[in-house]
Order: sequence, then C-alpha cells, then structure tokens
Amino acid sequence: MNVVDSESVPQVGQLVKVLRGRDAESYAVIIRIEDQRFVWIADGDKRKFDSPKKKNRLHLQTFDYISTEVRDSMTESGRVTNGKLRFAVNKFKQTIEGQSEKGE
Repeated sequence: MNVVDSESVPQVGQLVKVLRGRDAESYAVIIRIEDQRFVWIADGDKRKFDSPKKKNRLHLQTFDYISTEVRDSMTESGRVTNGKLRFAVNKFKQTIEGQSEKGE
C-alpha cells in the first residue's frame, strides 16, 4: 500500500470508511471516480464489483492508503476481482488494528 496526501483528489484503489447510509461504519475501496462529488465503491463482499455503490464524497472518510493490487488491476484491465477487493479491505483492517494496539 502506498501513502497519499489526504487533501488530494480521491484515487482508484483508495480505502474509505462509509459514514452515512445503510453501509455506515463499513470499509470499501474506490473503484471509479464519477466527478468532484461522487465516487463508486465496492468491498467485494456485500458490494460486488459488478454492482458498486455510488457515494457522495462527503459521506466517506478517506484514508491515506491505496491498494496497489486494486489500482494496478483497474489500470491494466478495467476490472478487479471481488477477491482482490476483499483482500485489500481485510489487509487495511489489520493495519488499523495493528496501529491501535501500538498506540495503547
């Protein structure tokens, strides 16, 4: 995973936490950027790649991490497997849990 500037424009492969809506408190990956206001997200589990959710950027908390696996797959083929999405989300969750344990 690469570190990016949190003030920058969202990028494909960036991890987000949903703050509003039915999927609140869940994590997902940006798979497409609609415009300045909306992005499309999927997690590979409840939200598959073939049926992503269009979300307002104001309803998402973006993190400074980009899944290189997802980004590379999207640039090469325009698609990503649901397994790679699940892997990216789980890897990110483990990273967050590891940081919270170190902080205690």
